[in-house]
Amino acid sequence: MRKLSFAAVVAVAAAMFVSCGNSTPKASLKSDIDTVSYAMGVMQGQSLKEYLSRGLGIDSAYMDEFIRGLNVGVNSGDDKKKAAYYAGIQIGQQISNQMVKAINRDLFGEDSTKSISMKNLMAALVAGITDEKTMMTPEQAQQVWQIKSQAIKATAMEAQYGANKKAGEKYLADYAKKEGVKKLDGGVLYRVIKEGNGPMPKDTSMVRVHYEGKTIDGKVFESSYERKQPLTLRANQVIPGWTEALTHMPVGSVWEVVIPQDKAYGDRETPQIKPFSTLIFKIELLGLGRENKK
Repeated sequence: MRKLSFAAVVAVAAAMFVSCGNSTPKASLKSDIDTVSYAMGVMQGQSLKEYLSRGLGIDSAYMDEFIRGLNVGVNSGDDKKKAAYYAGIQIGQQISNQMVKAINRDLFGEDSTKSISMKNLMAALVAGITDEKTMMTPEQAQQVWQIKSQAIKATAMEAQYGANKKAGEKYLADYAKKEGVKKLDGGVLYRVIKEGNGPMPKDTSMVRVHYEGKTIDGKVFESSYERKQPLTLRANQVIPGWTEALTHMPVGSVWEVVIPQDKAYGDRETPQIKPFSTLIFKIELLGLGRENKK
């Protein structure tokens, strides 16, 4: 049997809950309607309990308060004024517990001491809902968000991962002094392990490569050698440091490539790569196009 929606559960409950307050209603199974209503309550009770805990984050210690509110809600019928008020409470809690927390994580990372201004958020939100004049148009707001949120994120990431950035800069400086190391115009450093004599890719070329990626502490975060499966990709559909290296490598080359953080992932974070990470790759250019085979 298909589960009913939460709204349907409440509708069934309305037929059962005949008193206000936080007490549990007393069932009376005098008719088929009474019986089927009770059966539906039993069927939906556990899923509703899980929804309250996992979906809404309701603490079980306050279940009496939920029941009190539930009784008020089901006895309010189609009162539009109350419906609007309850919707405001629910959406307000979603803004506080979900949206704002998600925005804060996006802007400030793991720094829980920083937060956006709830006052300003609500001032603009309410103005928009009530058709009052706002201080910027939606189009202007989109532009402001894109520009200033990136600046805020960069500042937060710099504060949190500045040491990582400095470590990468030191590694680059030390690596540049090693014998045989060369520098490309964009700042990528490389050392030829094997000289190739084939054609050189364009940035739009399809290339077939084997590779291994490491952080400067030697941790391997990805390897086609381990998968025993070369990768085919377009040279301009990867991080900029890869594109720069590939478009200077003749087919058949094997290079060790050191990519500065601004040519890699910058202030972005992946499960295995921290923001501002200088990355080291062994890149073996096997051929051009999908038809090339090792």
